[in-house]
Amino acid sequence: MNLDFPNSTELLMSAKDALLYKKLVVQLKKDFGLANIPIDLSDDVSPEDLQTFLHEKIYYLILEKFTDYLNLLYVIDVPEKAFKQIQVTDVVEVAEQVSFLVLRRELQKVWLKEKYAS
Repeated sequence: MNLDFPNSTELLMSAKDALLYKKLVVQLKKDFGLANIPIDLSDDVSPEDLQTFLHEKIYYLILEKFTDYLNLLYVIDVPEKAFKQIQVTDVVEVAEQVSFLVLRRELQKVWLKEKYAS
């Protein structure tokens, strides 16, 4: 699976097509839990709602709970190299770009688990 997506929408559609979407949601819930960040997300959330939810949650963490935000990124293991490529404009744009990085890393985890499970 190619993990080089232009945006979150394409990534989520590809995950759905590859039948990895539900596992992606479960992985997100697991990693948020490991970072002690409570999220109320159902397993059957739509891709559009997931994208909106994640963007809003990261926006909130950046503004209100920056330490939790950094801890989440550590738990998810978003590559530092990817952060250096973020175009800093305003916090809304940064949250959107970070949401994409989070989704990409989580999909990578799910895909690798699926590929090497057997």
